[in-house]
Amino acid sequence: MPHAQLLAVSPVDGRYHLHTAPLADYFSESGLICYRVRIEVEYFIALCKEGLSQLPSLSTEQISDLRKIYETFSMEDALEVKATERTMNHDVKAVEYFVKDRLTALGMGDYLEFVHFGLTSQDINNTAVPLSLMEATVDVLRPALSALRDDLDDLAQNWRDIPMLARTHGQPASPVTLGKELAVFVERLDQAFAVFDEVPYAAKFGGATGAFNAHRVAYPDVDWPAFADRLVCEELGLHRSYPTTQIEHYDHLAAWCDALRRTFNILIDLNRDIWTYISMEYFGQKVVEGEVGSSAMPHKVNPIDFENSEGNLGVAGALLAHLADKLPISRLQRDLTDSTVLRNIGMPMAHGLIAISSTRKGLSKLTLNSDRIAADLDRHWAVVAEAIQTILRREAFPKPYEALKALTRGQGGINEESIAAFIAGLDVSEPVRAELQAITPHNYIGYSAE
Repeated sequence: MPHAQLLAVSPVDGRYHLHTAPLADYFSESGLICYRVRIEVEYFIALCKEGLSQLPSLSTEQISDLRKIYETFSMEDALEVKATERTMNHDVKAVEYFVKDRLTALGMGDYLEFVHFGLTSQDINNTAVPLSLMEATVDVLRPALSALRDDLDDLAQNWRDIPMLARTHGQPASPVTLGKELAVFVERLDQAFAVFDEVPYAAKFGGATGAFNAHRVAYPDVDWPAFADRLVCEELGLHRSYPTTQIEHYDHLAAWCDALRRTFNILIDLNRDIWTYISMEYFGQKVVEGEVGSSAMPHKVNPIDFENSEGNLGVAGALLAHLADKLPISRLQRDLTDSTVLRNIGMPMAHGLIAISSTRKGLSKLTLNSDRIAADLDRHWAVVAEAIQTILRREAFPKPYEALKALTRGQGGINEESIAAFIAGLDVSEPVRAELQAITPHNYIGYSAE
């Protein structure tokens, strides 16, 4: 592990750097600077395309050269911007100067004042951040979530026919199949994804207080709102909020946070269920050579992957809740509280990636203990009471629920023999008796397998 990781204050950049490294291009300080540069460059290109009298008509080669400013953005470039920022104490202004320097190098020094023309910092920030969030979600987060969903679906199919005792309120209940219970989580994730994927990535682009004041006074004949829609929506693929104050409303971002938090809550529920099944010995865990389960008890193989995932999902959820609660609230046309909070937008995604990786690792180590699952069913023949009393209801048998309740509720020793004896004593036809005798905890599973 490099020294920088050992010295990192946050575990997402230290202990768990391997899992979170893909997010660096989107949410690191260097990544944020690069996205800001990208917005400044694309804005300048759009101004030139608008045909303003003082700007040139760019060739395809010139547009390509301009875009290389951010496409080839390097650590040396980021350090250059930071050095400028230290002098002027303004991060976005430092980006503006960087872009102007690059335009000068490309022979466009006559047009430098059209870099950041009429804009305020939040036109850059509130476009760069949602763009980075959208691309990180599409490139990194959603594939990770989909991979976990597919792992669950594979296990659900593999174990679709394994009957298992269900537990409601922690007590034995009508049997299901193991595959069906995993399929529940697959369906829940699919529904959560459908909501999450529909949330717009919203940007603000409208000048100092959102009404294009500077733009309109300089070029009153240009339809600046339409210009901004073309840049933000068509070129960058974002949703443009309008009208706004100096900052984006953040309502869509709050919805994104809430939708992701609900998705993560489903994974917490999954982790806890699997953890419980492991404690019930329905699952074993593959032993990894060289691993230690406990510093004191050599025999232990702890469900650490599911515990790690649950913990990280909890941290992610807390951060998402704060982002959703805080960001949409700003005094008057803006205060600065959103700025420092927004810098943490990548943190819940980082903790989420750690959690997803841990859950997938844990699932890959599960081994099925079929004998234990079957034995648990055999110990709880009382669960067929529901089936028996329902058939007896169909047959108009007098008070069947009460009869089964007296036999089974709170009674120990209910087994195959006592159920068989009860059925033998019923005043029913022989076909009905045979129907009742065919029911076992192993086959009373409804549509679970399907």
